[in-house]
Amino acid sequence: MRIVFKTDYMQDIRPWKDGYQLSLYLLLLAVAIAAPWWLDDFYLGELTNVLIWAIAGLGLMVLTGHTGQASLGHAAFLAIGCYANIILVEAGVPFMIAFPVAGLITGIIGATVAVPALRLHGIYLAIFTLAMSILMDDIIVLAEPITGGVAGKYAPPVGVFGFMVDRWGTPNEFYWLTLGVVVLVTLGYINLLRAPLGRSFIAVRDSEVSAQAMGVDISRTKTISFGLSCMVTGWAGALMGLYAGAFNNETFSVVISIQLLMMIVIGGLGSIHGAFFGAIVIGFLPQFLSISKEYVGAVFGGSTVAIPGLEFGIFGMILIAFILFEPMGIYGRWLKIRTWFELFPFYRKDMFKRQKSYLKTERLR
Repeated sequence: MRIVFKTDYMQDIRPWKDGYQLSLYLLLLAVAIAAPWWLDDFYLGELTNVLIWAIAGLGLMVLTGHTGQASLGHAAFLAIGCYANIILVEAGVPFMIAFPVAGLITGIIGATVAVPALRLHGIYLAIFTLAMSILMDDIIVLAEPITGGVAGKYAPPVGVFGFMVDRWGTPNEFYWLTLGVVVLVTLGYINLLRAPLGRSFIAVRDSEVSAQAMGVDISRTKTISFGLSCMVTGWAGALMGLYAGAFNNETFSVVISIQLLMMIVIGGLGSIHGAFFGAIVIGFLPQFLSISKEYVGAVFGGSTVAIPGLEFGIFGMILIAFILFEPMGIYGRWLKIRTWFELFPFYRKDMFKRQKSYLKTERLR
């Protein structure tokens, strides 16, 4: 049994539980920094893709996981961030200025769009955001002089502190750029949850009526949450455009929005770790399926022709399995395993018993 004895109130709000947990995070960061030396270019590119998906997952986690507002339209904000970044770079703005500005533009647009959706809840908000994602496809095509329309745009190499960074020409530098953004966004997210604003997000998620009774401005909190979520998602979209190299209106389809929502549900709603676990599943599952088909074909002598819809079918089955058997996601399962070892032999299943009914205060809505 491993028990952490707290002797100071600051221990309850610091980013890590104890020195042991901090050392594990630092070790993980050191391994991630050294990845270009022990991975080839292919797997380094896949790891970079996972990190970009993790940033997008963190953006959606702010809105859905910690504020409780479902969204099926975050692909639209990925597109806004991607196009805003490239357009600014093409206009001669340095990348180190264009990148954060692209996120700010996306956040402002997201907060503006959130205003008419403030009174929507649950499935109605999801339908509203889904319609917005579908509409973005037409907007990109109609704004052809700016966005390139169906022909799309190409992402040029960008300058970072005097170094030219390109997805294909300098994969190591592009990976470190993505890793740096991941670290900064994660640290910002951790500190947001420790702040009064982050606690307001969680209060709104748990019960809007109770949060309002405690003095939380519901409309303001939802608007800020939507804006922050879209800002982080815009940064992920900017990196996604640089990673793809070429993109058009079909790159950020509504399927991406659905994958994002599936990702944070599978990873674990309401936890920063869940965004990373979900990104690993989304990023590596297609490659795993491809390798598995080749292996099965080599062993049994069958064909390795691609099966239409296989990838999304597997995603769907995984999602259904988690909803039925582990609603807390991968991180929730890991949390139970870790707690079992920490509290053995005093662990009880009822510690993680699901609440099967709504709060009484929510029935007043």
